Amino acid sequence: MYLLLYVDDMLVAASNKEEIKKVKEQLSSEFEMKDLGAAKRILGMEITRNRSNGKLYLSQRDFVEKVLHRFNMKDVKPVSTPLATKFKLSRQLSPKTEKEKEDMSRVPYSSAVGSIMYLMVCTRPDIAHAVSVVSRYLSCPGRMHWEAVKWILRYLKGTANARLEFGRNDKMLTGYVDSDFMGDLDKRRSLTGYVFTLGGCAISWKATLQSTIALSTTEAEYMAVTESVKEAIWLKGLLEEISAHGGPTTIFCDSQSAIHLAKNHVYHERSKHIDVRYHFVRQVISKGVVEIKKIGTADNPADMLTKPIPTMKFNYCSNLISVGC
Repeated sequence: MYLLLYVDDMLVAASNKEEIKKVKEQLSSEFEMKDLGAAKRILGMEITRNRSNGKLYLSQRDFVEKVLHRFNMKDVKPVSTPLATKFKLSRQLSPKTEKEKEDMSRVPYSSAVGSIMYLMVCTRPDIAHAVSVVSRYLSCPGRMHWEAVKWILRYLKGTANARLEFGRNDKMLTGYVDSDFMGDLDKRRSLTGYVFTLGGCAISWKATLQSTIALSTTEAEYMAVTESVKEAIWLKGLLEEISAHGGPTTIFCDSQSAIHLAKNHVYHERSKHIDVRYHFVRQVISKGVVEIKKIGTADNPADMLTKPIPTMKFNYCSNLISVGC
């Protein structure tokens, strides 16, 4: 029996309906409760099912519509990707004069970013990279930063029906990781992006700047692999607690040199400066908790979490992790 509780919203899950009924009766005897039946909505997420083909869907269409209405973007022309390659955002684009600062103070930048960030956290891994970029300028947004946020809203306008699709299959926990070397134009830090799927559908994702500056592509990829391994350990432990998940978790990386470094096949003068905390991944691999495998860049869905990519490649990556309309 699993109880998922957030303030006064609760989901109850079990393999036996009679057990669920007993728990609800017991809780009702102690607390004032309202039974809404089969779960259809939780925290702004809509839950729909197709029992004939064993599918469950998570979406936030209503929330997207509210966000577009709130920021007067409900009638805009949609775009095909969350962030266009033309956006080269940096702090150099922040307001320089008092007039510019005053003009930007009237723009609801923080509120808009916060709204799309909630979407990203819950059901929209496809906008993770774009949200990571625009959220860096919350304290000093400029006009071009605001244009990037509006671009994301235009993308959401055309993909309001996007949803995560969960199904019944034997696909185990799988991770995909990538990095964008020195993608940050301000401090030249690299970006880590990873996504984990279960049954072929995304269940965990992240796109964030690395805490230190990588001196090579290999180092940036290696640091990204380490972050993904940490997430894999947590997810693996959770799944082992609630199911029969076993065996090593596979993480796919498109950098052969980073894989060699993770497996300790290559260790020389050019890598000895890397922070020792990143090397724990070697111990995890040697214990068989995870295994790192090579994947072609063209087939790596984590690519969309680290950089703007063309529409065709973006749609392909989204389909790989079961994000679709």
